[in-house]
Amino acid sequence: MLELRALTKSFGDTIAVDNVSLSIPKGEMVGIIGRSGAGKSTLLRTINRLAEPDSGDILWDGNSVSGLSGSALRNWRRQTAMIFQQFQLAPRLDVLTNVLIGSLHGRPVVPTLFKQFPAELRARAFEELRSLDMAQFALQRAQTLSGGQQQRVAIARAMMQNPDIILADEPISSLDVSNANTVMQALQRINRERGITVIVNLHTLGVARRYCPRIIGMISGKIVFDGPPTALNDAALSEIYRGPMDDPDMPEHYEAAA
Repeated sequence: MLELRALTKSFGDTIAVDNVSLSIPKGEMVGIIGRSGAGKSTLLRTINRLAEPDSGDILWDGNSVSGLSGSALRNWRRQTAMIFQQFQLAPRLDVLTNVLIGSLHGRPVVPTLFKQFPAELRARAFEELRSLDMAQFALQRAQTLSGGQQQRVAIARAMMQNPDIILADEPISSLDVSNANTVMQALQRINRERGITVIVNLHTLGVARRYCPRIIGMISGKIVFDGPPTALNDAALSEIYRGPMDDPDMPEHYEAAA
């Protein structure tokens, strides 16, 4: 169980995460929606401790992770694998090496610098690629792949961390509809088959409704909706996006992505 208790994070005078309390059982797939600047990305980064909370607490299985440092903090970041919008691959390295980078936690530095990975790790990395239909690109440079392919490599890299939680920050925002669905299907399959908790930030309402049994809506750092897709009616969307349904800023046009 992941628990957030009165979590708050500010940047100067801007409160990005405002007194958020939340419980997410193991194995859930949760979509977080809201306008740009609603606090979605900061919330994920605070969970991972890439951004330090100003106050409140983060607990995993009842144990606080808010005060972790050193190797304990590194281990928590291994448990909470981040997937980013811009993939963050090493473009000149081959796909297999990019995936193997996910296994660096706890490994000696020098062999890694020379891309010396044990055979069992290479086999596992190849298997992660195979599960994402990317094994045929293992020896190809990452920079030669499409955006959707690169994001699947990033997912394979995250899986090499043996995470308990995947935190995906706008993983499909730069992808076309077909590639977006391929990436979301991969995350859904990981969630269902491996029981890994997936928390994903999305602008795309149709995708959130299709893939996420639980949806959280944020505005100005606060949670204003928490429920199933069936409860995400016009009134709820108007609250999340603070506007009438015919507002041109409302993302209803994304429904086609479903």
